[in-house]
Amino acid sequence: MTEPAIDTTTVPLREELLRHGNNHRSSTHAWEAVADGIGWHQPTPSDCWLAPSRTISVVIPAHQVGYSLPTVLDALESQHHHYEFEVIVVDDASTDDTAQVAIRHRVVDRFVRLPQRMGAATARNIGTALAQGQTVLYLDGDMVIPPHVITDIATRATETSVLLGFRHHVRYEVHSQDPAILARIPNLGADHRVVWRPPANTLLPYSGITLPEPLDGRPLDDTHDFIDLGYGQRYYDWDLPSTVSTALAAAPRAAVLDVGGFAQGFGSLGRGMEDTYLGACLVAAGLLVIPLRQAVGFHLDPPDAAEQWQHKLASRPLILARYRELLELPVPRGRAQDFIAAMTDLLTYCEERP
Repeated sequence: MTEPAIDTTTVPLREELLRHGNNHRSSTHAWEAVADGIGWHQPTPSDCWLAPSRTISVVIPAHQVGYSLPTVLDALESQHHHYEFEVIVVDDASTDDTAQVAIRHRVVDRFVRLPQRMGAATARNIGTALAQGQTVLYLDGDMVIPPHVITDIATRATETSVLLGFRHHVRYEVHSQDPAILARIPNLGADHRVVWRPPANTLLPYSGITLPEPLDGRPLDDTHDFIDLGYGQRYYDWDLPSTVSTALAAAPRAAVLDVGGFAQGFGSLGRGMEDTYLGACLVAAGLLVIPLRQAVGFHLDPPDAAEQWQHKLASRPLILARYRELLELPVPRGRAQDFIAAMTDLLTYCEERP
């Protein structure tokens, strides 16, 4: 006797996540089998002409990043990718020189300025709507990537994978006084998804657990490149959606459109977790979350990094509450047409330069 079909239009996102694994070994092994001896986690050599599997659009949400955007764009211009890729900068109503930097830089193919502050989610959504590439690389306006990263992503991307890069924070006092530090190789272990040392006897708000003693955690290693986080499993305070950080991450444009892009309600509550929710939606849609250990960029902290961090912590309870509400709603599907219509309407109020 066959089991009755599940009506996925009413299944909460939280429950749907329990049905999806993340065993991406067959995908990475299949790629390595045809990659001319290059390992999945190896930087693609500059003299390699391995054909890209997908076309790439880089979408950069930008707000008050005049201190870092020139370096970010220079790094994109210095990529050793042998094929064309698109760069879209969406300025979230900055009041510094962010817009001027983007407009003047020759690597930028398209610039859009929002009419008022709307948040990174809206900026990324606008960029996704405009993107021509099959895969969208979301890159923050303070992330400086090494020259192999675009090729790493373009040659490994598929229509069913979310590729994750990592970030190495550099304090403003350091990178502003010693720009030469960016010539070094970023440290993979600087990312909390790789080396994670949470405090003891402190409530971890995402999972609601409290660790009785200090932990020297290794989320990436201990979960076998996040494979063990499939089917809703956790590694202490981590689950699969929470590994998705769009400071440096690539996803198929069609899949992002289908789930309706980034949820824009988080921006009015504070900062963060719109990428976690997008990750949850994409996992529920059947995509695999695959890390690229070699794709590590320098995250250039702003002058007011400490103040921004405190603001993020203060807004965390509201952000988490909203995220949990969304997990109880049905899995978003079939939203591409409405998404494009909404972004097209918003674009009529924006300043745009091709």
